[in-house]
Amino acid sequence: MAEYQNPQQQPGGEGRLLLIFLVTFLLIMAAQPLLKKYFPTPPPPQQLQQQATTPTVPPPPPSAPAAASKSGAPSPSVARQATSESETVIESNLYRITFTNRGAQVKSWILKKFDNDGENGPLDLVNSAAAAQYGYPLSLWTYDEDLRGKLSSVLYVGSQAGQTIHAPATVTFEYSDADLTVRKTFTFDDTYVAKFETSVVYKGSYVAAIPSWPSGFGDQSSQAFYATSLITYQFNKNIERLPIKKISGGGTIPGPLHWAGPNDQYFAAIFIPDDPVTASMVTLRHSLAVARDPQQKNSTEKVNVELLGAAVGNIHGPTSGRLFVGPKELELLQKIFVPGVSGADNDLTGLVDFGWWGIIAKPLFIWLRWTYHHMVANWGWAIVIQTIIITLALLPLRIMQMKSMLKMQRVAPQIKSIQEKYKKYSLRDPRKAAMNEEISALYKKEGVNPAGGCLPMLIQMPFLFAYYRMLATALDLRHAHWLWIRDLSAAEPIPYILPIIMIVSMLVVQRMTPQAGMDPAQQRMMNVMMPLMMGFIFFRLAAGLNLYYAVVNVISIAQQAVMNRTHLGREMREMMAKRARKKDK
Repeated sequence: MAEYQNPQQQPGGEGRLLLIFLVTFLLIMAAQPLLKKYFPTPPPPQQLQQQATTPTVPPPPPSAPAAASKSGAPSPSVARQATSESETVIESNLYRITFTNRGAQVKSWILKKFDNDGENGPLDLVNSAAAAQYGYPLSLWTYDEDLRGKLSSVLYVGSQAGQTIHAPATVTFEYSDADLTVRKTFTFDDTYVAKFETSVVYKGSYVAAIPSWPSGFGDQSSQAFYATSLITYQFNKNIERLPIKKISGGGTIPGPLHWAGPNDQYFAAIFIPDDPVTASMVTLRHSLAVARDPQQKNSTEKVNVELLGAAVGNIHGPTSGRLFVGPKELELLQKIFVPGVSGADNDLTGLVDFGWWGIIAKPLFIWLRWTYHHMVANWGWAIVIQTIIITLALLPLRIMQMKSMLKMQRVAPQIKSIQEKYKKYSLRDPRKAAMNEEISALYKKEGVNPAGGCLPMLIQMPFLFAYYRMLATALDLRHAHWLWIRDLSAAEPIPYILPIIMIVSMLVVQRMTPQAGMDPAQQRMMNVMMPLMMGFIFFRLAAGLNLYYAVVNVISIAQQAVMNRTHLGREMREMMAKRARKKDK
């Protein structure tokens, strides 16, 4: 059967078709110069309008795009700056933050739930006097002082200029000219933590310009409050707390950093970088003249104090992260998540420093806070309840102390006899060691522990130191009221009622407590000198600490009165009275 042929497929047809396409393409290419010469294409109307209204701009030099591509930074854009100064307010239930577009920085950061020390109204964490000299919060810090001044003085274009907005909200500030391009973005929610992104491009390259909190805090109202300033930072389990004397202005602490920033006794501004590896911190330190006595409004006497601040971010490019500005409340700091921390808590609890006695002070505070929230809604009464429980729990130690003192009183004549026997030998004489051996043998035979009388007191001392540290650290006790006391975390003003109660109660306790092994004349002197000395130390310490010590003494009076009526107490007092009669003879 013959093969069927498609009528469209004649022999040699594909080759001839390809030849035709080739010749046509060559003719079109050859005709292009003639078409452009004799039949030019008119431009579209929109392009004609732009050519008529836009002046000719020379192209940028070839070096600018090359620098931009090399650094990864965007090329300078058209000029973008505001014509007048304006403010933007971000508000929530916790804060009211006022931005100015001059420098795109914060003029006021008010914490609504905290009152100002010694003044009416809520607390403003911006130290206005210091910020006017050394920079406002969230200004950009650079190593170039001229550029730093420009970044803090130019007028930025704000996305919410002149408005009051409620969180959650985002505000953006932008500025650009022929050489400089700056962008700042801040995002706020209903917590004390805000997100931020900053970038600065100068002449086509990113520069080290990082956000800062440069000028202390608004709660620093006296020399003592300025002295509590610290710069704290953490990477993994390592926490460093830099006091004023260890900080140099403009010094750079390279990363990695999980968080870092300035803080004082109760408040903090902590930067939490998104990338801890690229983060660095620049420490800032300035001197500020403040009133020597803030209580005297008309006083002109000044004293210089040291002011701390810090800038944290990526010194090689754009910076992004979170910023915590708020109180150093332990419960609050536990809720702020810090990712990537190894060997420590993934939060900001490292900001609260209970010091050497933290192993006691921190549990004491957690217990005190539980008492406040679940038993009595007053910090003063919570201290009273906690002190009563602690003192009663230590009662067995007081009984042990009395027993030890009684045993020491019983063996005192024998010890004196042994000492008389070896009195003729000098301390360097080897035979003097025999005296110690005899005394030790006597102690062992009679079951006497020479340290038994001091041990209970040594056990009570850590509680006293822990209470001191807790009151100096726990923000919850700031401006806490109790009866006539206005602030349990501060010294009580005149007439010093609590310190007087503490001294008088200590005098009574000393007089009621038998002092075995002590000469009666020495005992009478110590019964007066010790309370007066303790009163001198305590009268300028926190009222909460005086309350703790006064309650301990009042309970001790009741305890000692009961113990003095026991068989043990009567025996001990009779022995001391007998010894006093012998001394008088």
